Amino acid sequence: MSFDPHHLALVFTAYIIAAASPGPSNMRIMGIAMHQGRQSALMIAAGVISGSLFWGSMAATGVSAVLAQYAQALIVLKIFGGLYLLFLAFKAGRSAMTSDEKQARPLGAVKASGFSLYRRGLLMHLTNPKALLGWIATMTLGLGPGATPTTVAIILAGCAILSVTIFCGYALVFSTAPMVRMYRHARRWIEGTLALVFGAAGMKLLLSRA
Repeated sequence: MSFDPHHLALVFTAYIIAAASPGPSNMRIMGIAMHQGRQSALMIAAGVISGSLFWGSMAATGVSAVLAQYAQALIVLKIFGGLYLLFLAFKAGRSAMTSDEKQARPLGAVKASGFSLYRRGLLMHLTNPKALLGWIATMTLGLGPGATPTTVAIILAGCAILSVTIFCGYALVFSTAPMVRMYRHARRWIEGTLALVFGAAGMKLLLSRA
């Protein structure tokens, strides 16, 4: 495949739409940013980015295409991913039902470490079959039978830069003072929305057949 800037632009546009669309990873970054601040949000975003780059590397080497054809592997991944999303839904729902006074006390005393937040973001993205399939779609769109290593490297590097920009962008924007003030006023509504998003995504994974 020859180097085609217009085709690469199409590939990157498709990736931006997929990565920036509201979903469990972005919603979690937003919630952490407004709830615990910029540093915590950047740590969980780093985990999401690492998971995304892992699936990208797998897709580029063709390993994920094999996994996509191996039904048992995807079934296991969907079960783990669905259960993890339901766990996040439970936590968000419990937080939504907790009063502001009770919520403030434990938050001031206990705060997740940077590595713990990184691990959460990584686990959430690694157990998300949509991330895997999204990368397969991106690589299928971007690569053909005659694709060169240079083309593969350009696509991976470009998507890596976009991944950092998108996920860290969510962390930075939603940790600003206006967003934090908005979160304090609408915390229970936001956490309730997170619970619904995670719950719906988790049930969709567990009940899906494909």
